[in-house]
Amino acid sequence: MTRIDRRALFASGAAAALLAATGVSLAGTPKPGGTLRLAVPRDDSLEQVARGAVFDSLTEIAPDGTLRGELASGWQTDAAARVWTFDLRDDVLFHDGAPLRPEDVTAILAEVGRSEALAPNRVRLELAESNPGLPFLLADTRFVITRGGQDVSPLHEANGTGCYRVERAQDGRHFLGRRIAGHYKDGKAGWADAVEIIVIPDARIRAEALRDGYVDVAALPLPDDLRARRGFRYHPSEMDMTLAVAPSVGMPRQIAARGVLDDGRVAERWWML
Repeated sequence: MTRIDRRALFASGAAAALLAATGVSLAGTPKPGGTLRLAVPRDDSLEQVARGAVFDSLTEIAPDGTLRGELASGWQTDAAARVWTFDLRDDVLFHDGAPLRPEDVTAILAEVGRSEALAPNRVRLELAESNPGLPFLLADTRFVITRGGQDVSPLHEANGTGCYRVERAQDGRHFLGRRIAGHYKDGKAGWADAVEIIVIPDARIRAEALRDGYVDVAALPLPDDLRARRGFRYHPSEMDMTLAVAPSVGMPRQIAARGVLDDGRVAERWWML
């Protein structure tokens, strides 16, 4: 079978046909409000989704594979792709109210090269070897920006710049995040008022929780009792049920497939109808 180029696919009209065939509805206009509740297995799903809700990176890879800025408003490099400068947004606050500083960014960039602040909204990074793909690398959750480069764990103490502040968290068990009012992504991401993630190890119980309305999205559920239910949607398909989704959930047109639950960005990309 010929390999399909995902970028070309989603840039064409074939995307709609494919999404319809896999049971993923085309998105309408996102609606703010409500609580999005997720049931996940005992793996790294809770951490991935919680980190996607609480923290931001310099860059972000969109579901179609394209690169875009997140905390970085732009970047430049030399001909050798070894010396990079990143321009930072000037409207970003950590959840404790502190503004984003270049030192917060250089503390993370120091993991990949020699970094320094050039101005209140610009940092410089010098690599030992050229790397044209650096902006893609920095979208990885390993490089989320924290205040002063602090560790991202334990989760209940997390202080990020993402759409959701930690309200309650138990590592490996439960997470509740509350939407930040006046966030720099207002009108673009973070639609639900709150996001709750519950670890349910048993796939059958995750399916039951979705079926009975206790959660809105179930990851890797036992599918047998869900296929007969009207209104539920399945990704990537009914026969290959990685995610099962209640009718009350609005889904984006494209769902990224590099990592669990929309690359861990489900909290800011999905919404309640």
